[in-house]
Amino acid sequence: MNAEKLFEEAKKYIPGGVNSPLRAFKPYPFFVERGEGPYLFDTDGNKYIDYCLAYGPLILGHADPQVVNALNKQASLGTAYGAPTEGEITLAKEVVDRIPSAEKVRFVNSGGEATMSAIRVARGFTGRDKIVKFEGAYHGAHDYCLLKKGSTTEAIPDCKGIPLDTAKNTLIIPYNDEDALIKLIDEEGENIACIILEVIMGNIGFIPPKPGFLELLREITEENGIVLIFDEVITGFRLSRGGAQEYYNVTPDLTTLGKIVGGGLPMGAYCGKKEIMDVTAPVGPVYQAGTFSGNPMSVTAGINMLKQLDDNTYSNLDEKGTYLRESMEDIIEDLDLNIKPVGAGSMYQVYFNPNDVVNSNDAKASDAKRFLIYFKELLKEGIFIPPSQFECNFLSTTHTTEDLDQTIITIEKALKIAFEK
Repeated sequence: MNAEKLFEEAKKYIPGGVNSPLRAFKPYPFFVERGEGPYLFDTDGNKYIDYCLAYGPLILGHADPQVVNALNKQASLGTAYGAPTEGEITLAKEVVDRIPSAEKVRFVNSGGEATMSAIRVARGFTGRDKIVKFEGAYHGAHDYCLLKKGSTTEAIPDCKGIPLDTAKNTLIIPYNDEDALIKLIDEEGENIACIILEVIMGNIGFIPPKPGFLELLREITEENGIVLIFDEVITGFRLSRGGAQEYYNVTPDLTTLGKIVGGGLPMGAYCGKKEIMDVTAPVGPVYQAGTFSGNPMSVTAGINMLKQLDDNTYSNLDEKGTYLRESMEDIIEDLDLNIKPVGAGSMYQVYFNPNDVVNSNDAKASDAKRFLIYFKELLKEGIFIPPSQFECNFLSTTHTTEDLDQTIITIEKALKIAFEK
């Protein structure tokens, strides 16, 4: 069945025809039949070079043979037990070995569950209620963080269904704004349990921290007894072996993980200092539980993915990312366009914006209509990126030089069309 018919059928049974709003675009999304390496194949017979990669977890591409073989073996032994396995210890050791802040780790079922749990742990550890997040940052679709800035630093719900009372303990300031951070801590420091941030804001495109901003965060939270949480659901094991905290050499108190840690299967984790982690039940008073937490399928996939990610992997990915971004810069210069690609390692995006993007307000000032033309032209030519410039694009180890060269040629065509209209 082709995509149009499948979408009409899906809408009868699934709200909006999709199980995540990120997958919706007009007139209808394509429907995937299978993935292989850097490619997706849809039900209409089309092949795409994939830079969405399930929004980040598939750093080894689709259907990595080692991961698939391990999963087939594990599936024959059972998919869930409701009891501990040795694999959980193996994966926990991998996380602790790689992530600088990790002394202990608790596995959960998604990145959103990890951030929700880490915030609860921070509150339990400090005995304080208020949290700080940065404007435009996404930490999962739970009530703690699905909030936006009100008239001051106080948060208001970002969607229906969240009570105002839930929002009252969340404070929001712009990312990379040192003055706003210092002012907020001066006013509210003794009431704040934690500050949570995406080190690189990857759910608004790609916004890195300004030089010195992470160091200020680390200093100011330590001085005020505030738990610093790095949301590395995207950057964990993606930007480097030890994530963004290794890349920028700043260590938080807690770290949340998702995507890559599950090897392409549903999985999340939060990890950090022993004294903070040990407030989690059954050791401590902060309750957290889940039927599929640490399930053997996700654990197996995670182990077999992480064990393939060594220093050579990241060097190779850095080379590919640099080549793609520099080629895009050359195209943009040749076309005399006032836009700029951004990124690091195997992550990239291009804002249709003449100005530097340092926070979410800058990002939202970008030309969304022109970007959508660009997205659709790429898709038409067999290149799949997320259908929003407020998401990040990703490379995998399986993307070849030929894939990148084909992509660069297609990007030039798409940009020409986008800026003609």
